[in-house]
Amino acid sequence: MDVIPAIDLRCGAVVRAQKGERHLYAPITTPLAPTSRPADIVAGFLALYEFRTMYIADLDAIEGKGNHSAAISALEAAFPGVDFWVDCGTGTGAEATAWFAAHRGDLVFGSESLRDAGLIAGLAQLPRSLLSLDFRGEEFQGPARLAKDGSLWPTRLIAMTLARVGSHAGPDFDRLLDLRAKSADRHAIYAAGGVRGPEDLRRLEKAGIAGALVASALHDGRLGAQHLRNAP
Repeated sequence: MDVIPAIDLRCGAVVRAQKGERHLYAPITTPLAPTSRPADIVAGFLALYEFRTMYIADLDAIEGKGNHSAAISALEAAFPGVDFWVDCGTGTGAEATAWFAAHRGDLVFGSESLRDAGLIAGLAQLPRSLLSLDFRGEEFQGPARLAKDGSLWPTRLIAMTLARVGSHAGPDFDRLLDLRAKSADRHAIYAAGGVRGPEDLRRLEKAGIAGALVASALHDGRLGAQHLRNAP
């Protein structure tokens, strides 16, 4: 079970996610770091545990209000031992090509940013690609075909339940199990949203989920160093 710290970037700062209501996100205050600067947050996570992967949502880029490409490049340079998975609102093949050329990390294609399911079909076999299936409530965000046709999916898949992000409500097990059934063991599935602590990690592992994107439980201490060392 991979525990992957999640970082949301807005206007140069790491912000605390709240149920996908992005207009409410404010710079984070956390005992793990002295400021909300991205480098301080990454260093704080690494002081807690030797994470090898971290997820970044560039909210400005996703919303079409600029981007944090330079900041992400700086993180890649400052933390060479970390593989960054980045969702920056990529919606076209040209944008994907440019991103891969500029960065060493892995590109997350968020379904909410995709207008054409064919983009994923064309990039699904690239080793640096992931697909995030984004849901608001019961509504899938993106081309409907993406939620149903597993043949379009890359080998790594994030199940993003936005309403559960920062909610302490627990992972969306029903949706995860449904995606697991559609996957038929062909994809590594990562849960995003709602992880509360070590018991949720154990349940996810038993359900065959490869890993979980986590933020609030790390900042709030409900997943501490000892829990991470003993994670399934």
